[in-house]
Amino acid sequence: MALKVGIVGVGNIGSIHASVYKENPITEIVAVCDIIKEKADAAAEKFGGTAFYSVEDMINSGIQLDLVSVATKGEENGGEHFKPTMQLLEAGIPVLGEKPISNDIEEGKQMVELANKLKVPYAINLNHRFTPAAERAKDWVTSGRLGELHMINMRMWINNPVESSPWFHLRALHPHSFDVIRYFCGDVKRVAAFMMKGENRKIWSNTQVLLEFESGAIGNLVGSYDAGPSYGLELCEVVGSKGRFVLEDACEQLTYYPRQGIETETHSHLGGMRSFQETFKSRINSFVDQLVAGVSYDEVNGSGDDALKAQFIIEAAIKSWETGTIVDVKEIKELSNAGGVR
Repeated sequence: MALKVGIVGVGNIGSIHASVYKENPITEIVAVCDIIKEKADAAAEKFGGTAFYSVEDMINSGIQLDLVSVATKGEENGGEHFKPTMQLLEAGIPVLGEKPISNDIEEGKQMVELANKLKVPYAINLNHRFTPAAERAKDWVTSGRLGELHMINMRMWINNPVESSPWFHLRALHPHSFDVIRYFCGDVKRVAAFMMKGENRKIWSNTQVLLEFESGAIGNLVGSYDAGPSYGLELCEVVGSKGRFVLEDACEQLTYYPRQGIETETHSHLGGMRSFQETFKSRINSFVDQLVAGVSYDEVNGSGDDALKAQFIIEAAIKSWETGTIVDVKEIKELSNAGGVR
């Protein structure tokens, strides 16, 4: 029996979610929702399902919903996720939200806490970790092929001229970066960050973030909204005592380099994945498969909790730059508990 799916927010990203569900033989789109009536109606015509103009009406309609994608946007691409997600979780409906989980730490915490309290599966579209290449690299890490992890070098940049807020670059783009970093190397302990405004920019559009992990490993992120399309989107290098890997653009090429010896192992387009745009399919279908398998709320891959931990690192980086200090990520968690972090 197909999972009955709804999509909240049917702009560009919501339409990508809908396209993936429409292609999946075990999902059926039964509802699309947008506060802009014309968008909801057009999405219903294109993808199927009933059009709704509020989440409340969609929930109260009596339509069975086994999964809802929340692809709203808002300030820093995360300001409009909170209300619909809370409504859906309160109704006991599993949610796949867009990143960032929220641009507000307190809202992110409330969503994760509610999902855990009600034991409802809650996932975020942290799609970079769901590629066959990333999963192969993760297997190398967990099997010990790299040995003890020493460091990670991460680069993520795109050309984005938007000037919506001083921290738009950090909060909108780098949930992906820090999730990939955590996926391979575990939790971050301390952060030191440097920022730069690009030419004619008003926002902090470039960053270098230095990282110390709970394990003792070290790393860095180089991020930018001022990079051209020919620069490549992403590069991730993880170095261990026995070898290292380099993962290019999330999915296109993965290479293992032994510490001793000259024989390398290279994989291109694992699983037939040709470009980053295809990562939405692997991520969304992974959550669908988990729900079909009856995943427990606390075993979701790419969960709300994972996304919240990435946001803690981002807020630590912002505080580091503002104060000129090295910031312990635990300080951010403690401040958020006291209501001191936006």
